[in-house]
Amino acid sequence: MKNILVAIGSRANFGSIKSVLASVHAHPNLNLKIMTFASAVLPKYGNLEEQMRISGFPPDYSLETQIEGDSVSSMAESTGLALLKIPGVIRSLKPDYVITVGDRYETMATAISASYMNVPLIHTMGGEVTGSIDESIRHAITKLSHIHFVATEQSRINLIQMGEKLESIFVTGCPRIDLAKEARNISIEDLQVKASAFGVGDEIDFRKPFLMISQHPVTSEFSYSAQQMTDTLNSVSGFDLPLLILWPNADAGSDNISKVIRRWTEINKRTKAHFYRNLPPEIYLKLMDLTSCLIGNSSSAIREGAYLGTPSVNVGTRQSGREHGENVTFVQNEENQIKSAIKKQLSHGKFHENLLYGSGNAGKKIAEIVSSLHSIDTQKILSFPKRSM
Repeated sequence: MKNILVAIGSRANFGSIKSVLASVHAHPNLNLKIMTFASAVLPKYGNLEEQMRISGFPPDYSLETQIEGDSVSSMAESTGLALLKIPGVIRSLKPDYVITVGDRYETMATAISASYMNVPLIHTMGGEVTGSIDESIRHAITKLSHIHFVATEQSRINLIQMGEKLESIFVTGCPRIDLAKEARNISIEDLQVKASAFGVGDEIDFRKPFLMISQHPVTSEFSYSAQQMTDTLNSVSGFDLPLLILWPNADAGSDNISKVIRRWTEINKRTKAHFYRNLPPEIYLKLMDLTSCLIGNSSSAIREGAYLGTPSVNVGTRQSGREHGENVTFVQNEENQIKSAIKKQLSHGKFHENLLYGSGNAGKKIAEIVSSLHSIDTQKILSFPKRSM
């Protein structure tokens, strides 16, 4: 029986690894342990731990590591505090493998801890190219990791070019697509009840057209986050459609975005708007499946949006360079550009399903591969491709 420790540091982490948790938990040769930390344990970003308990995945370890504030220094300090606490969990559990997710700053502490403690590190969603500081964090975690579960063939190629060994890389698709596949089966009636139980604001009839906004700060541009959110919100003012707005994540600049949302709501006295701090992943994805257009800079517009065919407008640089389907239109942080792109997407409507990021079975693939792993050498020897002179 192999002990598997999964580190979850944010609401995005949970959605990105939930199907893997289910598959590892169900596997007869794997013993699942879950550690939550960073923004995942804070009510400010939604009661994620309670959602995890309801979903059948109560945390075994819960660490308070998030430094108050939304500055770039608080991100670095939070990473340092996590680095002080995570080794104690690893020392106590003695896992055979540690799984870390994606590219958020708090995942760096997990990667460093496991690496220094000679525990094989498994990384999901590596090898991708995007904008913001996440790009650097993702690639740094790749170099600390021993096993890579990537979403696309291009990501596999990118890791090989970075010197990772062929036998350590597995193309499994993205686990978030597993949830998108399940979300399609949620009925409108069930969605109406469950979505209304979260957030605040007006009651929205999800059988009719509505818009969604999911926009996060860009760390390298955090001082502009308020103006960027203002431009996005102003761009939707002229559309007579109900609006769902999701609260930003815990990156530097998030408080500025939150203040803009509150002030914009008060000034515009907008009716038919609903606001969410956090949603169960399946409910969020069902809303994505139904929305007339998703606006902002969330990677969900590109990953799950491709699979669901969600008309999306990506604003700014946060997802620059990421592989994407035809469902996404990219624009700058400029009100008129955003408005024109929304009109274009509303006119087009739903896109065809695109399996770029997988077909909905990544969790089972990952659990089976982890079960079959043996004799992982924690001393990495990289194999860089030879170049002809």
